[in-house]
Amino acid sequence: MKFTFAFLLLLAFMPFAADAASDTAPDTAPDTGTPAPLSDDFLLWDIADIFDGPQDEPAYQVIEDPGVSQVLSLIRRRGIIFDASYEFWGGFAPGWSEAPWFTSYDRDFSWAPAVRMRADFGIDAQISEVFRVRTSVYFTVPDFSFTLGEFFFDYNLHDRVFFRAGKFGLSWGISPNFSFTDLPARVPGEGPFGDAFIARADVPVGIGGLQLLALTRADLMRGNTPRPQDIGWGGKYNLAFRWADFDMGVFFQQGMASRGFLSVNTTIGNTEVYKEGMLAIDHDGENGFFNGALSGAFNVGFARDFFSNRLTVNGELFYNAEDNAFWVRPGTTIRDTEVSPFIQGFNMAVNLLYRLPGFAGNPRFFLQALYAPAQNTAQLVPGFRINILPHTELYVALPMALGSRDGFYYRNPIDIEDRRRPFSLVMLITLRGSVRAAHHF
Repeated sequence: MKFTFAFLLLLAFMPFAADAASDTAPDTAPDTGTPAPLSDDFLLWDIADIFDGPQDEPAYQVIEDPGVSQVLSLIRRRGIIFDASYEFWGGFAPGWSEAPWFTSYDRDFSWAPAVRMRADFGIDAQISEVFRVRTSVYFTVPDFSFTLGEFFFDYNLHDRVFFRAGKFGLSWGISPNFSFTDLPARVPGEGPFGDAFIARADVPVGIGGLQLLALTRADLMRGNTPRPQDIGWGGKYNLAFRWADFDMGVFFQQGMASRGFLSVNTTIGNTEVYKEGMLAIDHDGENGFFNGALSGAFNVGFARDFFSNRLTVNGELFYNAEDNAFWVRPGTTIRDTEVSPFIQGFNMAVNLLYRLPGFAGNPRFFLQALYAPAQNTAQLVPGFRINILPHTELYVALPMALGSRDGFYYRNPIDIEDRRRPFSLVMLITLRGSVRAAHHF
């Protein structure tokens, strides 16, 4: 109870602390560094662009006048772009199979040294003003594997309907902590769980628009033909105003509940606030409330920069009433793609990111905390990252699972290469860079 009260108090206090800080902080230019995308990978964790969300590449651009049309004609002129990116990282992560505070259990210690190399190669071919194809592949060492990254085409129908089909990233929703409104990431309990192949159509409406899609996770790479029950269907509508941004969508697939969601994102003062809700209809009537047919989830969260944009704060409360609900968690630098359940009941999250602009190496300190009171389980990840040389970063983090040994975060801890240790110290050095060459006809 003390842990729960402290967590709630911290969530409640943060927006007011942010307001007070902004009133007293001197006016300086904002940090213009480009942060890494927010994800559960604590090595790449950054929340400066928290409300951009895990969005995929835009499929269309709204044309408003002939001048814009001429500019887009130049951008879409026939040509080809080659890009290559490389990443090397190595280090070690000493840790224990049981947390140190559980003294009555035997524990094994391991250093977990790790080295990995990855190379990505991509081709972006603009075949005409209306037809574009993107292809990328990558391989990793050790445990050599050659993998298809992206393979899709874009087709522009009279600047009114924009089609994209193939293998590419797609996500819905806002929350950086609990992706319960990312309906295309949901999967039936019996699978399939493979990479998503999507056919999508976007129809711009003002500064928002309508999106329709069909999705399958059948193993097309091995020649499997999707069955009707392997195909999901959905649609999303975005309605944007100056005072708020609304997203609403639905998704259906045989073998799991039909779901709909509504997301609202707005700004109150200098604080970004978001609210989301999701309703699920279980056609088999096995889960949820109201005779087992209905269930759902909702959240409320905020984010704020203060101390002259040095400190970014995100807090979120999430309640999940849905049982046996699964989603595909995207892979990261140190973790493979996996299928994960949502924790029932109340969940809480706090993310802090502190930058030290003007210091050598652009150091950034972070703290991520997730807590599920019903299971008495929590995850805490403090750490920092610093640029020690050009293209080279040092990451240090201390991921730990707190609370009950039977809780979700203790049974599913963050650990390097999915070693499943609830307490470890991760120290890695990464070297990465990319190049691009283009030719236009």
